Amino acid sequence: VAAILRGDTKRAGAMIDGVVPESPDGRKATVASCIGISLGLLDNWMKGDASGAPARLRHECRIPAGHWHGERAATDILVLAGKGRSFASLQPLIVRQGGHHVLNGSILALAGAVQAWSALSGSPVDEVIANQIV
Repeated sequence: VAAILRGDTKRAGAMIDGVVPESPDGRKATVASCIGISLGLLDNWMKGDASGAPARLRHECRIPAGHWHGERAATDILVLAGKGRSFASLQPLIVRQGGHHVLNGSILALAGAVQAWSALSGSPVDEVIANQIV
């Protein structure tokens, strides 16, 4: 998320490419965990269940500028998260968009939400990440 918001596409791409389908020893991020955490956070933030989430977050959230893999998935995810249903819609998202696009899209949507949260609250992006994701 931080790499995307800094415009560091090389680092963001490398980090996403490092996400593995399974991690037997639990040391690497998995596709399922990254998607699940992203969608869960987005649902909670967008429907106002997160403590301190700006009231207009779902109305102000946009995917970061640029051309990104998973843009269409990110757009779908933001619409569903605005209704608190992105996590519950995971299966149809994967069928429609494909797993790789949903992974990229969920992270891209989360980056857009962090960016909007930062702008609406006046808090730096790194502070939103540290307080809401890490």
